[in-house]
Amino acid sequence: MTAVGVVGLGTMGAGIVEVFARAGVPVVASEIDGTALERGRAHLVGSTDRAVSRGRLSPEDRDALIGRVRFVVGLSDLADVDLVVEAVPERLDLKRLVFGELSKICKPSAVLASNTSSLSVTEIAVTTDRPDRVIGLHFFNPAPVMKLVEIVRTVVTAPSVVADAQALCARLNKVGVTIGDRAGFVANALLFGYLNQAVTMLESGFVTRDDLDAAMKLGAGLPMGPLTLLDLIGLDVGLEVLDTMYDRGGRNQRHAAAPLIRQMVTAGLLGRKTGRGFYTYGTPAPSPEAPADGGTDVVLVTDEPVIAAAMASDRPEDVVGLHVHRDAVAEVVRSVLTGDAAVAAARAVCAERGLVPVVCGDRSGRVVNALLFPYLNDAVKMLEASYATVEDIDHAMTLGCGYPAGPFEQLDAIGPGVVLDGLRAMYEETREPGLAPAPLLSQLVTAGRGFRSESLR
Repeated sequence: MTAVGVVGLGTMGAGIVEVFARAGVPVVASEIDGTALERGRAHLVGSTDRAVSRGRLSPEDRDALIGRVRFVVGLSDLADVDLVVEAVPERLDLKRLVFGELSKICKPSAVLASNTSSLSVTEIAVTTDRPDRVIGLHFFNPAPVMKLVEIVRTVVTAPSVVADAQALCARLNKVGVTIGDRAGFVANALLFGYLNQAVTMLESGFVTRDDLDAAMKLGAGLPMGPLTLLDLIGLDVGLEVLDTMYDRGGRNQRHAAAPLIRQMVTAGLLGRKTGRGFYTYGTPAPSPEAPADGGTDVVLVTDEPVIAAAMASDRPEDVVGLHVHRDAVAEVVRSVLTGDAAVAAARAVCAERGLVPVVCGDRSGRVVNALLFPYLNDAVKMLEASYATVEDIDHAMTLGCGYPAGPFEQLDAIGPGVVLDGLRAMYEETREPGLAPAPLLSQLVTAGRGFRSESLR
């Protein structure tokens, strides 16, 4: 491919332009009007200037990079490119309109690619005269930094087009993961079920905002908590992705958007881009709440349901659960009978030992495992359906979402049997279909095998 076009120069589209130009590929960068075009140019210049200031790009290389980009209004200048990557807003009607026009303008041999994160590439492809030359190329934000590209093939995409896309990813120094046209693909299908469950947990009053994010960042080792991540992504984007996956993915309850997300979007609380979401931006973050003086030194510790231990005690109001993760976070589990004094005393004990206390209700999985284990189970179901390989799913989450380990690496590290037992307990407590353990997980536990063994790779 000697020349490419990019349609839509928002943050994502401008990042894709930079990726191609960095690799020495001439780019025709297209927007709908002059104002949007200048905004896209500013995105590119700002990103490359930051790279220069950080010593990651020389001024000469920056100038050469920008010199490879031709900024145009409209689609007519894309007639001779070999590949067009569409990066317009995530609306099926808009993408179909763009592809219909590209089909008329681009030469017959040109490949048409969508950067959609969750929409059906097949439904986009049928608006063209060349559905066999339509593919999904889902870059991750920020595109110049993130290594993953999901290559989405439809049932009619030509094998040669898939091979060209794989070779292109290698040329761009990206890791291409080739998958079928399924709602949410790999990364978003796994990520947004977890994010949605986290919001539901907050909405129910099971755990506070700050404790929830601290639990997953420190207790699960993730780059940031789920609510901080949703604010970064944008709640409106999150809602669009969840609605698309729910409608296209068999109406899986894990992708039915929590009412709180919809309410916040309606209220314009979209996250960082509006200055307020789950957090308020532009003001100093609140200091962590200091442990209160509980007035009691009685704290009984249990890993079982706290209410059962409380009822076996002659002072149930003084019984809390304590569950430590990664020597960093302690889940302080209160039953319906636990008193505030006992919780305060437990928080103080945690603080004395250098642990961050996270107070939550008395449910199976508490916070960390209640969010982590269903996410791991979703990954097993994806593998079970032969949708993607162990390596590709792990790559999607480490390279696309910045996770320190992929789900199967985590599963083997925790122990499939531990995860299976935890899922069974959560399913028996709630009877939520999404928490039912994947049959493959049960089978491998019975066989004493891990997920990264040679037979599953």
